[in-house]
Amino acid sequence: MKELTVTSLFIIVSLTSTFANVLKYVPIAKSGKWPPKFCNKLDCPRYTVLETHKEYELRQYSASSWMSTNTAGVDYSKASSTNFMRLFRYISGTNTDKKKIAMTAPVLTMITPGQGPACENNFTMSFFMSPEVKTPPTPTEKGVFPQDMPKMNVYVRSFGGYVTDIKEWIKEAIKLGQAIGDTSKYHTEFSYTAGYDSPFRFLNRHNEIWFIAKQQ
Repeated sequence: MKELTVTSLFIIVSLTSTFANVLKYVPIAKSGKWPPKFCNKLDCPRYTVLETHKEYELRQYSASSWMSTNTAGVDYSKASSTNFMRLFRYISGTNTDKKKIAMTAPVLTMITPGQGPACENNFTMSFFMSPEVKTPPTPTEKGVFPQDMPKMNVYVRSFGGYVTDIKEWIKEAIKLGQAIGDTSKYHTEFSYTAGYDSPFRFLNRHNEIWFIAKQQ
């Protein structure tokens, strides 16, 4: 069994969030009925569950389309706010068609850490583009761009409650790595956070940490 590397621990330290107060493990959602309850009746990317474990599951996501933006910095909360507002303006009509696009889930953030603890990280936030939007209109705001994600296998750990305490994120992300038990199974150079709820939702919240599997 391989131990977590310094790089993977640094990634984990970057896994903070704008929302949180209580953070605890939530039982894995069972596959079958679509969409999952935690999508809150919003369109979300399709997946099937390949493996179910006590503290995580391995999902296979279908190829999907997203609208993305990124910000470099050391503060995840500030970067998230900047990124979210760019994408929100896009779905509110800041695009070539001036088209309003329905909100989807999750709000996905890819975290690529800098080379050291004082270096800037790169935070890429993405909104899922529903298949109902056949051809997403072109963004008119600088820094917003379409992004296609291939079919991929993802290790996922789920959490409930608001997420603001980085120590809790670190604790839970370490648990994911320990539960997987082998860092050679997933990419340690980047990771994702996924949020499914409005900040105005106080109960039954659902958040996730994603590690992308190397074996696809």
